Order: sequence, then C-alpha cells, then structure tokens
Amino acid sequence: MKMFCVGRNYAEHAKELGNAVPDEPVIFMKPKSALLQPQVPFYYPEFTNELHYECELVFRISKNGKYIPENYAHKYYDAVTVGIDFTARDIQTKLKEKGLPWERAKAWDNSAVVGKWIPITGIKNRKDISFNFQKNAKVVQQGNSSQMIHSIDKVICFISNFFSVNIGDLIFTGTPAGVGETVTGDVLEGFLGDESLFKLDVK
Repeated sequence: MKMFCVGRNYAEHAKELGNAVPDEPVIFMKPKSALLQPQVPFYYPEFTNELHYECELVFRISKNGKYIPENYAHKYYDAVTVGIDFTARDIQTKLKEKGLPWERAKAWDNSAVVGKWIPITGIKNRKDISFNFQKNAKVVQQGNSSQMIHSIDKVICFISNFFSVNIGDLIFTGTPAGVGETVTGDVLEGFLGDESLFKLDVK
C-alpha cells in the first residue's frame, strides 16, 4: 500500500504558506508505516515543536492501473474519507530552506490519519464534496472538491504516468486554507458533509 499526497492543491492554502500556485500536481509520498492504525492512540512526536494539522479529502484506489486517461480515472477509486496529513512544520521549513526532501517532516510513523470510508457510489456529485475540520469543537478548516486546483481524476492520471496505482493505495488530495498548530490535549475531528468520520485525541 502506498500513500500519494498532493501539495498546494488549494490556491488559498498555497498563498497562506507563501508558496506559488503550481501548474501541475505537486506529488510526495508517505510509506505504509505513516498510516495511524485504528484504535492506536496518536502521540505528539518528540522531534518537533511545531506540529501542524492539514485536513483533506482522501480517496481509495480500487483497481490496478498505469497510464490512466483522465476520463477513465473515475473507475479507479471506490471510496472517499477525510484525513489528516500531519506536518512537522519547523522541520519542513528547515529542509525547504536547504532545498532538501520533505520526508522527515511529512512521512514519519503515524503522520497520516484516515476516517471511516464512504462508498463513492453514495456521493451524488464527486465535484461537490464538502468537508470540514474541527479543533476542540471549533471549525478551523472547510473545503470542497470543487476548489481543488487539480481534480482527483486529473491527479490519478498524472500520478499513473510515473507510478503504478494499486488496489488499496490512498490519495491525499491536498488541504484547504486554515492549517495550524496542534498541541497535546487537542481533540481533532473531521467531517464529510455533516457526518463525523474521525475523532482524534492528541496525547
């Protein structure tokens, strides 16, 4: 299982971090060990002093493929959820300043959270999927699939030109504006529409 992540896929988020809006998907990956398993508690990592949440839509690949045309990409995923791409922002900033890869800031153990899966057949309009993220019962992020610079179908098409996609792979599609710091004791909750798909205590 692989996790593909899209960076800077919402214009307002790119601007809030001072990044240029990309003209093609910015792709990075997380290993299988980055996925927080169900019933496993999330502990604030010892190596960072600036842990940021980034809530986003996550799609699950249901079919093996390579060189997938964009107009066929919708056949390659079967479920959607909301998740968190945790980022050690202080480490990422130092790595970016040196032009180095981001893995230490993005791909560490348990740095990816996913909620309950919703069958894609239950989604009326894939181009209009609303989600929001709450920290301590206050909404801090809101997004909609229509706001993504690169749609999930375009992302799958793009990724498949470089990597095979396989059953069970996950695609984190990028985070909207509103990312911020989280600390021990915070309660983080992700919603698809009005339905809560995960609730996480930061220990």
